[in-house]
Amino acid sequence: MQGEFVWKPGDDYIKRSRLKRFMERHRIKDFNELILRSTDDIEWFWNAVMEDLNIEFYRPYDKVVDLSGGIQFPTWCVNGRMNIIHNMLDKYIDTPMQNRVAVRYESEDGTVTLISYRDLWMEVNRMANALRKLGFKKGDVIALYMPMTPQVVIAFCAIIKIGGIVLPLFSGYGKDALSVRINDTTAAGVVTCDGSVRRGKKFLMKPVLDEAIKETPSVRKVIVFRNTGEKVSLNERDVFWDEILKGESHIADAERTNAEDTLMLIYTSGTTGKPKGAVHTHCGFPLKSAQDMAHGMDIQQFDTMFWITDMGWMMGPWEVFGTLILGATMMLYDGSPDYPDMGRIWSVIERNGVTCLGISPTLVRMLMANGTGPIERYDLSSLRIFGSTGEPWDRESWMWLFKEAGKEKIPIINYSGGTEVSGGILLGNVLTPLKPTAFSGPAPGMAVDIVDDNGDSIRDAVGGLVVKKPWIGMTRGFYKDPERYIKTYWSRFPDVWVHGDFALVDEDNLWYILGRSDDTIKVAGKRVGPAEIESIVMEHPSIMESAAIGIPDPLKGQAIVVFCVLRPDKEKTKEVEDEMKKLIGERVGKPFMPKAVYLVNDLPKTRNAKIMRRVIKNAYLGENTGDLSALLNPEAVEEIMAIGTKKRET
Repeated sequence: MQGEFVWKPGDDYIKRSRLKRFMERHRIKDFNELILRSTDDIEWFWNAVMEDLNIEFYRPYDKVVDLSGGIQFPTWCVNGRMNIIHNMLDKYIDTPMQNRVAVRYESEDGTVTLISYRDLWMEVNRMANALRKLGFKKGDVIALYMPMTPQVVIAFCAIIKIGGIVLPLFSGYGKDALSVRINDTTAAGVVTCDGSVRRGKKFLMKPVLDEAIKETPSVRKVIVFRNTGEKVSLNERDVFWDEILKGESHIADAERTNAEDTLMLIYTSGTTGKPKGAVHTHCGFPLKSAQDMAHGMDIQQFDTMFWITDMGWMMGPWEVFGTLILGATMMLYDGSPDYPDMGRIWSVIERNGVTCLGISPTLVRMLMANGTGPIERYDLSSLRIFGSTGEPWDRESWMWLFKEAGKEKIPIINYSGGTEVSGGILLGNVLTPLKPTAFSGPAPGMAVDIVDDNGDSIRDAVGGLVVKKPWIGMTRGFYKDPERYIKTYWSRFPDVWVHGDFALVDEDNLWYILGRSDDTIKVAGKRVGPAEIESIVMEHPSIMESAAIGIPDPLKGQAIVVFCVLRPDKEKTKEVEDEMKKLIGERVGKPFMPKAVYLVNDLPKTRNAKIMRRVIKNAYLGENTGDLSALLNPEAVEEIMAIGTKKRET
């Protein structure tokens, strides 16, 4: 589909590969055999994964999985008892591992902090003791509303250690988004801070939280970390982080939870209706995170992973769980990725010896617009893996990262799944050759297929991405809403998880995601994914970003409208819009020529740089845009609304 192979693994990648060692241990000759065996015998595979990750249980499980409740509601690690924090911190103490760096943190002002496994364990224990003293116990939901500082990791682990249920919330949420999630879970507490720093300016968070929980009686205590030093008002239920830790012991027992006890509720962004709270357990999300990180990104104890994300998105918890289970180092950066200039990401890599960078296609396009100068200023020799998730790639951006930042030596491990999956459905690896924008195939353990509208398996054509067997990381349902969970994923075909992505497998058995099925455009009965249109648009030298949507059309059913952001040195002209229409019509066919092309200042996106096409569509059509609090740039929605209003009035 995308032409030639551009990266092939050399001996340096193959010899140190965790995936290769796993396959050799189980006498598996190649990747295709691994996928078949891992999905034909899921009990064998997930048991082998837990052995490979050295997961320790207080009481061993009697059976890997029990499907008596149906494929939609499996029980994993039956009768096993474990607290995942034991496998992230406790078991390393009094071993050589305790002196390794667990967390590297860089603040926006350039200060770097290192925290060893032992020091992190001690701080988690002190916070666990403080939480217990405040009256928190097993089963209590405690929300996290904090930026990406070491304290968010400490609180995250401490909540889980006492048997609590952590509710991670995006640090950029407004009061309404916070209120919906905190009230939905009847959270007993919140851990927050006075504020955060972006582009050298302080933004208060505590007052936003105060407004959100003004009428939330379930919240008994709010713990406030002094992050910026700004004065904040305290209510009677508020306590300061440093004060509750005074005199607390650095020794604390982990609650001996059941393997299937809930440890986290993590909500989707909620742009289409009420947010969905995915339920995750001790033996679910953490193990899938670590397995994907090991088998896909090849993360090992000497690696430092820097994934540009927030704790409120699944990749935040994913990074914490995965790196600590694997004994690696997580890199946290709290600040804007382009401050003080577009070289900031590359400077973080050089200063901290980052070996794996997780980045989105949208952020790459922002970096592209500023040329290669920022890259050339820094030594990126520590890098050996790029990871990418969040949205489909366009070829130009993928190749730019591969050539300019990776010097055609570093693989881009494409990763696609979701919050409810605990990681990836499709995944790259370091053992198989790569084409631009492609996935190596299904993540090991994922029984993935592509089907037509009747549910029949297809190849050489675009179809729906489905999963036909359960996996250990799948959500245990939506919080207090099992019917919505069944309707969302299991109602289309019997006993088949329909993920909502369109995908394709090419002649070399490489896989591609072409966009969300609810974003897919159907023109005169012919279906096209936004990514296919956007890939063509991105070939134009004037365009930095684009988003294609389908709008109602009385003749064709749907028509295509494209929104484009120009490169900084280009001017908005009618000629560019006309060139876009012509280019798309020539490349995809005249029926798919856009009805309109608009040049805009920005596209609505989340802080982890995911373009929100459904928000764009609703704004343009004058419909309800849903919850916008997760957006980095809500002003972009206003510009599109104005364009849509003007169009309807003419």
